[in-house]
Amino acid sequence: IMLKGHCECGRINFVVDGEIEELSHCHCSQCRRLHGAAYASYASVVRKQFRYLNGGDELKEFASSANLTRVFCNNCGSNIMVIASYAPKKYYLAMGVIDGDPVIPEPFHIFVKSKAPWHNITDDAMQYDRDITE
Repeated sequence: IMLKGHCECGRINFVVDGEIEELSHCHCSQCRRLHGAAYASYASVVRKQFRYLNGGDELKEFASSANLTRVFCNNCGSNIMVIASYAPKKYYLAMGVIDGDPVIPEPFHIFVKSKAPWHNITDDAMQYDRDITE
């Protein structure tokens, strides 16, 4: 299985020589602000299986907390991934930059106590008050 993805402007392209291990929908206030949405969806992948095809020099990073670094395109602003210091073997790719219709595992919601009050979770996926990916 190979995943492919790119940012909106196309300067950053990547592949993953593997599959999505976890799919989380994060409702924390940081993810909501940084994505401009009710929640952010992330696909965890094995770091060793990820590589940039081009655009590595177009990346910007933002340390949003002591443990999380957000990676995005310097040109168009597309969220590429979150790097978590507590998960040295994983990358958390923003689902929105993954091409096509990838095979996904059963999703789950995290930080649901922080969810936007105007948003209702309507699926049957598991819900957690904390990050279970740690």
